[in-house]
Amino acid sequence: MNKDNHSMTNEFILIGFTDHPDLKTFLFVVFFAIYPITMVGNLGLVALTFMEIHLHTPMYIFLGNLALMDSCCSCAITPKMLENFFPKDRMISLYECMAQFYFPCLTEPADCFLLAAVAYDRYVAICSPLHYHTLMSKQHCIQMTIAGNVHSLIHIVLLLRLTFCGSHHINHFFCDVLPLYRLSCVDPYINELMIPIFAGFVQIFTITVVLISYLYILFTIFKMKSKEGRGKAISTYASHFLSVSIFYGSLLFMYIRPSSVKEGDKDIPVAIFYTLVIPLLNPFIYSIRNKEVINIMKRIMKKGKPQNILKQISPVTN
Repeated sequence: MNKDNHSMTNEFILIGFTDHPDLKTFLFVVFFAIYPITMVGNLGLVALTFMEIHLHTPMYIFLGNLALMDSCCSCAITPKMLENFFPKDRMISLYECMAQFYFPCLTEPADCFLLAAVAYDRYVAICSPLHYHTLMSKQHCIQMTIAGNVHSLIHIVLLLRLTFCGSHHINHFFCDVLPLYRLSCVDPYINELMIPIFAGFVQIFTITVVLISYLYILFTIFKMKSKEGRGKAISTYASHFLSVSIFYGSLLFMYIRPSSVKEGDKDIPVAIFYTLVIPLLNPFIYSIRNKEVINIMKRIMKKGKPQNILKQISPVTN
């Protein structure tokens, strides 16, 4: 675009779900219900991991960080999306847009590395238990946890080189990188090139780790003599793999497909999966079904019963 013929844009309008006015109320109710469940589930897991010393293990540290990332992503996207369902003014400033974009850009690659770390942790625990403390040392855990954080800063810096003019309608329910590239009046060729390079590397590397880890786990499970134990293990890791498949599948379709920058009609349906559905499911799939977490929750709830509180107070009053 020619800069001289277009005024510079410092504000955008998030179109979101306005193309479907008949579904507006239904979608609002669904997403409004999803948001508190997502936040309570993820922040509850973060608090439980932090407070309970028995959960200070590599797997729960990864799951706690995963829950924190998912809650940050939901907190950055969902309130603004819900706010934009009904009012006529759906404006968002350029800097608000950058801030909103930063959190999904931070959490998505971080989630990729954390999911790979969880899969690798389970592989080591099941297939090489004697080497667990060596392979899953504190230093390795920290490296795996922060590995995805550099990715977001690179895309933010690249996004700041763009200027926006002409249309200021973002055909999305949040400020994602691809809709912003479509509005740029500067050629976003470098930015477009960086998406398959960085996103491709992150996803291919982490998907490889996940697939190899779960394949080894599957082979080990099939060697189990107990049919009951084998069935439980398959059920657990099948749900893990389903969640991972939905997450990686939606990201690959969104960012790695050749026509992803030019085609925007599929952005919203696919984005719903990795921004809303997966953060909702993760705490249930990885933690609520876990016996250790359930037992700790039962113990905490038992301590919180009124009769137990009275028993603790009575010696003091006597």
